[in-house]
This record gives sequence, C-alpha cells and structure tokens, in this order.
Amino acid sequence: MAKVIGDSSNDDGVLGIAKSAAKSGVFGSNESTKPASAPGGSGVFGLTLAPGAAGVFGANNSPNAQGNGGRGVQGNGPDAGVGGFSEEGKGVLGQSRTNSGVVGTSEHGQGMTAFSDNDIGVFAQGASFAAVFNGAVVVGRGPDPKDPGKKPSDINGSLVINDGNLFVNKGDVILAGADCAEEFSIGSAEGVEPGVVMVIDDENVLRISNRPYDRKVVGVVSGAGDYKPGLILDRQKSSVDRRPIALLGKTFCKVDADAAPIEVGDLLTTAAIPGHAMKAANPTEAFGAVIGKALRPLAKGQGLIPILIALQ
Repeated sequence: MAKVIGDSSNDDGVLGIAKSAAKSGVFGSNESTKPASAPGGSGVFGLTLAPGAAGVFGANNSPNAQGNGGRGVQGNGPDAGVGGFSEEGKGVLGQSRTNSGVVGTSEHGQGMTAFSDNDIGVFAQGASFAAVFNGAVVVGRGPDPKDPGKKPSDINGSLVINDGNLFVNKGDVILAGADCAEEFSIGSAEGVEPGVVMVIDDENVLRISNRPYDRKVVGVVSGAGDYKPGLILDRQKSSVDRRPIALLGKTFCKVDADAAPIEVGDLLTTAAIPGHAMKAANPTEAFGAVIGKALRPLAKGQGLIPILIALQ
C-alpha cells in the first residue's frame, strides 16, 4: 500500500516544501530490484488529465543552488533517473532562464531518454544558454553565466538522426567550416594530404593529378591551412581509404607559380607538378579543367594558397 496518496479536485495532489538547500521538497524511493511493468513502479509518480498541467512539477528558485539537491526535479535509478511519457503532449518539459532547460548525465547509458507518441519526447528551452547541455544536441544563445568565457561554439556535441528529417522553422543553419566536401575512394593514399589536387581515373577512384589541364580533375583534398570542411557528404565506413574532397567553397590548395605568377582572381587548373594547381593561361585548354579561383597571389615557386572552388 502506498505510504503517501494525494488526491485533490482543485489544488495540488501532493505539495512538498523544503527550506533546507540539502533537502528535497518531495522524495520518493522504490527499492525493488524487479523491472517495473507499470508506472506504479516509480519512486514518484504523477498523473494529470488537465491540459497544460504537469504530472510532476519541480521548481528551484535558489540562484546559487549546488549539489544534488539543487534541481527542480531529480531522479536516480539503475535504468532511468527521470522517465517521461506522454500520450499527446511532452514527455519531459524543462525550462530555464539562465542555464540548461534539461540536464541528463549517465556513466553507462543514456543521460536522458523520453518517448512520445504524438508530440515531443524531450522539449528544453534555455533563454540565455544551452537548451540541452553536454549531450547529443547543443543549442546555445549566449554566454554561460557560470563561465562567461565559454561560448556555445566551444561545446563539443553531435546531432545524430538515424531515421528522419531535420527541420529549421526559423533561423539559419550556421556551419563553422569553409567548404562543402564529399568523400571519395582513394586508389593510393601515398602523398594524399590536405591541399592536394585530385583527379578521377577509369576505375572510379581518385589519384593525385600529374599533368596540366586535366579534365578529369575532381577537386582538392579538404582540410589544409586554416580552412576545415563545413559539410561532408557521403561519409561512410569502407574497406578502402576515403578522403573528403572540397567541391564548393573556400579551401587551401597547393599551387605552382613557376609556370606563371598567380594573382588574385586567376583561374587555376592542374599542373605538371603532382598534386599542384597552376594559372590557367590557355583558355581553350582550360575549358572543363578549371579547379577554381585564386584568393591570394603567389609570385613564384610552390606554395599553399586559399582558393575558391569553382569546377568548370
């Protein structure tokens, strides 16, 4: 039999208030080691039938809350610390004006897991920083109040969508990298490094360019200098070596200026020196063999300069 039952028609079913920072307003414990087959196997279980209301609601108004007692709602368990389920609404709703809406951590499994049949499994909103912090999804809107020097871009995170779509209703998708690259299979990895010009052969694999005005040119190995790829297409596991090739945007490229000095705006094509580009001085031969446009001059010798990829 339950030790505490709360039932109210027009007020809170259970109301717990703790004035000590180290204590909980409501604390529930389920010490059974058997798997729970129903919601009743929870330390704390809350149910509401009223739209807009919460089954379990926890608030912490202390601006300096620290430690395990400093959360609005906290749950500890071998499976899920906090479990949220909703037939039509949000499984777990977390809101914060100064920090993370929801924080989930785990040493061995998922930090936070929520399921919903018709709406959002997890909805989190942070007014000034990350909605979901140190997890799979990182969205930042300002400095961390606890660490003003750390910007959202400093947080390492990954967004993984195994099956589905990514929608951005308002705003932009901002990528820090400089080029759009696509992975290709490499015939031989020897000498293939960022900045090298690559061509495709009859076996449908890439190799280092080695002759002028080669119309089989594909692009430049991405990642040289200060420019890193902003978007990589066709990334997959493979038994053969694959490299990202810059197909659009800015990238650093190895060039040879001994044949002709390179100035800003010059069109570039493949050179006789393996893996290098040169000024496309012959428009007739350059047709179909242009790699891109030089963004920095080079008077003589070989070097690494930024270019704007524009295959044509």
